[in-house]
Amino acid sequence: MAGSKQNFEASLAKLEKIVEQLETEELGLEESLRLFEEGIKVSKKCEESLKIAELKVKKLLEDGKTLVNFDHDQSKPE
Repeated sequence: MAGSKQNFEASLAKLEKIVEQLETEELGLEESLRLFEEGIKVSKKCEESLKIAELKVKKLLEDGKTLVNFDHDQSKPE
């Protein structure tokens, strides 16, 4: 789980940097589009991580008596 937190945190930091670049730098059209596309990809990655975390929380709240192992690799669907 620590790995997924690091991946989420790194992705979020990358997204913040992209947004800052788009807002503050005078970029050409091509560079702006490239950064925007990269930002969309990173945003989707963050959204997926948040959905997985939400499902884990729901599962834990629904079944508080059962121990659930969430340490498996989340990038590969089961």
